[in-house]
Amino acid sequence: MKGINRQKQGGFVLALLVLVLLAGVLFAGFWIYQLDQFVRQSFEQHRWVLPAKVYARPMELYEGETLSASELRDELGRLHYQPGSVERAGHWQEQNGAILVHMRGFVFPDASVAEQVVRLSFSTCCITHMASSVSGEDVVRLDPLIIGSLYPRQNEDRILMRMGDAPPGLLNALLATEDRDFYSHHGVSVRGTMRAFWVDLLHGQLRQGGSTLTQQLVKNFYLSDARTIGRKLHEMAMAVLLELHYSKQDILQSYLNEVNLGQAGQHSIHGFALAAQYYFGQPVHDLNLDQVATLVGMVKGPSLYDPRLHPRLALNRRNVVLANMLHEHMISPDKFAELKTLPLMVLRHPNASGSLFPAFIDVVRIQLQQEYRDQDLASEGLRIFTTLDPRTQLAADHAVHHVIDHLRQTSRSHHGLQGSVLVSNPQNGELLALVGSADAVYSGFNHALFSARPVGSLLKPAIDLTALSSHHWTLASMLDNSPLTLTDHGQVWQPHNDEAGAPGQVTLEDALVHSYNLANIRLGMQVGLPAVIATLHQLGVDTEIPALPSVLLGAISLTPWQILNMYQSIAAQGFRQPVHAIRVVVDSQNRTLVRNDSDTLQVANTSAVYLLQHAMHAVMISGTAAAAGQALSAQTDMAGKTGTTNALRDSWFAGFTGNRLAVVWVGRDDDRPMGLAGAQGALPIWIHLMQDLHPLPVPWPQPEDVQWAWVNPQQQTLSGENCPGSRYLPFFQDTMPTGTDSCPSSAVAPASTTGVVSHVLDTLKGLF
Repeated sequence: MKGINRQKQGGFVLALLVLVLLAGVLFAGFWIYQLDQFVRQSFEQHRWVLPAKVYARPMELYEGETLSASELRDELGRLHYQPGSVERAGHWQEQNGAILVHMRGFVFPDASVAEQVVRLSFSTCCITHMASSVSGEDVVRLDPLIIGSLYPRQNEDRILMRMGDAPPGLLNALLATEDRDFYSHHGVSVRGTMRAFWVDLLHGQLRQGGSTLTQQLVKNFYLSDARTIGRKLHEMAMAVLLELHYSKQDILQSYLNEVNLGQAGQHSIHGFALAAQYYFGQPVHDLNLDQVATLVGMVKGPSLYDPRLHPRLALNRRNVVLANMLHEHMISPDKFAELKTLPLMVLRHPNASGSLFPAFIDVVRIQLQQEYRDQDLASEGLRIFTTLDPRTQLAADHAVHHVIDHLRQTSRSHHGLQGSVLVSNPQNGELLALVGSADAVYSGFNHALFSARPVGSLLKPAIDLTALSSHHWTLASMLDNSPLTLTDHGQVWQPHNDEAGAPGQVTLEDALVHSYNLANIRLGMQVGLPAVIATLHQLGVDTEIPALPSVLLGAISLTPWQILNMYQSIAAQGFRQPVHAIRVVVDSQNRTLVRNDSDTLQVANTSAVYLLQHAMHAVMISGTAAAAGQALSAQTDMAGKTGTTNALRDSWFAGFTGNRLAVVWVGRDDDRPMGLAGAQGALPIWIHLMQDLHPLPVPWPQPEDVQWAWVNPQQQTLSGENCPGSRYLPFFQDTMPTGTDSCPSSAVAPASTTGVVSHVLDTLKGLF
C-alpha cells in the first residue's frame, strides 16, 4: 500500500510540475508574443521616412551678372566643390585668369541642368564672359545649397543617414569598438554577456552591460538606463526578437540614426549625420577618419567624452577607437601613428538643428503648414526650394554680429544687446535672408519672427501716405510742430520732439525727414486715426491696432516680420506682396505640389506711394538716416525710415534699394534702455549689410498724374529754382500750387520728365 501511495504522490507531483511547466511555457509564450508585437510596432514607428530636403535658391551665372571671382569661389566652397582638375564633376580650377567649373547635373522643378564645364571671366565686379561645354546655354544654374532637412508633418528637424552616406571607416570603427561580433550573433553576444557577468560578479554589482549594437538600439528605443536584471532580460529578449524580423542592415541603419551623441541645450544630438554637422560643420560623408573616431568614441558616454567640455578625455577615447581599428587590421600602423597626433578640431560655434540657417528654416516650417495640405507633406522625398540667397544671408549674419559685438564692447548697457535682420526682394516679395538672433550660437528663439516690440517712428510713413492719398496735403504742406498736450484715456500726454530746437512750422516732407513727433501727431489727428489704422492694415500689419493717439508715435508692438510686410508694400509701389520663403515644393517624382497662392493686391495709390518714397529718399540724404547716404553715396537711390522708442529701448531701421529691402531691430530681451536711437543701433547694421551686397538704385517710374515743380512752401506758391527757400518737389497735378511768389522765375517740370533719379541733385539744392 505504501508503494502504491508513493506512486500516486509521485504521479501527482509530476502532474503538478507538468502543469506548472505548461503554465510557465504558456505565460512565457504570451509574454514573448506581446513583446514581439511591441517590438515590431515600435521599430516601424522609429524607422524614419525620407525627410524633405530644403534648398537655397541656386546661383545663376551669366554674362553681366554682378558677381566677383572671390564671391564665386566662396559659393563653390559652400557647395563643397573641390579645387583641382575639372575632369570630374564637383571640381573647379583657375586657368589663365578665368575660373573653370565642372558643374554637377541637377534636376530643378522646371528643368534639368546637365553636367557641364563652364568657363568664366571676371572684371572687378561682374562676369564679363561665359562659355559652356553645353551649346546654347546663356544662363546656367549651379546646383543649389542644401540648407537643412525636416519632417514637415512632425514639425521637426532631423538629418537622416542612409547606409550609402556612411564615410569610409565609420562602420569599421563602430564595430571594432562596440560590437565585433555584430554579423555573427543573433542580437545577444554570449561571449560579451559572459565577460560582463564575470566582471559584475567580481565587483558585486552591475557595472558592465555586454550589450551588442542591437541591444543598445533596443535600449535607446524602448528602455530606461536602469541597471537591473529585469531590464537586462527584457533588453536581451527584445534584441533577439528584433533580429528575427529585420536584417542587419536595417538594424545598423536605425542605430546610425538613433544613437545619442550629445546634448545642446534642449536639443538632443541623435545620429551620426546630425553629430557631424554639430561637432564638425560637415556632411557625414565628408568626415575624415579621425573625426569619425571622435564620434564613435562618444557612443560610450556622450557627456563624458564631449570634445568641447572634456577635450582631453575625448582625445584619449578617440585614440582608443583608432587602436581598436589597428587591432582588427582595419588601418595600418603608419595610419594609426598619423591619426592619433591630430587635434580634435571641433566647431567653436555649432547649431543644434543640423540646418545651416536654422532661423530661416523656422519660416519655411511655418509657411509649409500654412500653405500646403497635410496629406501632401506626408510624402517621402519632398524637395523644398526656398528663396534664401546664401550671399545675402551670410552678409546679414556678418553685419549683425560685427555691429552688435562692437556695441557690446563699448558700454555695459550694451552687453545684453540682441538684434535681428530680415531681407526681401522688393520686386517679388521673396525672403532672401533672416537673422533671428545676435548670438553666435542660435538659441532657438527667433527675434525676427516672434519678438513683438514698440516700433516708434516706423509708422510715420503710413500717416503721410494716408494724408497724401487724400489729395488734401502735399509734401509742401506746412504743419504745426509746436508743443502739444493731449488727453489719452483720461491721462494727460505731452509728447515732444526728439530733437531740441525744432522749428514751429515744418513741411510735411521735413516732418518725415527729421522725424518730428509733434507735427506728425497733429497730421495724424487731422487725417483721422481710423484712416491711418486702415492704411496700416492695408499695407500688411495683421494685428489689432487700438485707436489711441499714441499709436501715431508707434506705441504698438509689432514683430520685425510684420514691419517687413508693411514696408514690402511701400517698396513695391503700393502693391501688397506677402513675403514668402518657399518658391516651390516637389514630390519624389518632381511633381509640383499645389500651394495656396496669395494674389498680389494693390493696397495704396501708386502715385501717393511715389510721393512718399521721395520723402523717404530725403530721409537717407539729409534726415535721420543721412549716414546711409554718406556711406553708400547719394548716387544710390534708396529710401528708408528710422525708428526709436521711449527711453531708447528699441532701435529700428527699415530701408530699401532697387533690389533689397531690409528691416533691422536692435534691443534687449529684458526691455531695459540701451541708449541707442534708430540711427545708432539698427542703421549701422543696415549700412554694413548693403555695403557687402550690390544694391541697385530704386527705379522710381514717374506716374502720369505726377508733376515736379519748384515751390515756395512758406507761401504755398510756385517759385523758381534760384529763389530763396524754394523746393523741387513732386505733386499730384490737381494739388499743384496755382499762384506764384514774387521771385521772377518760376518753373514747372512737364509730366513726362523723369522723377527722383534725374532730379536728385536739384532736390539736394532745395533741401540745403
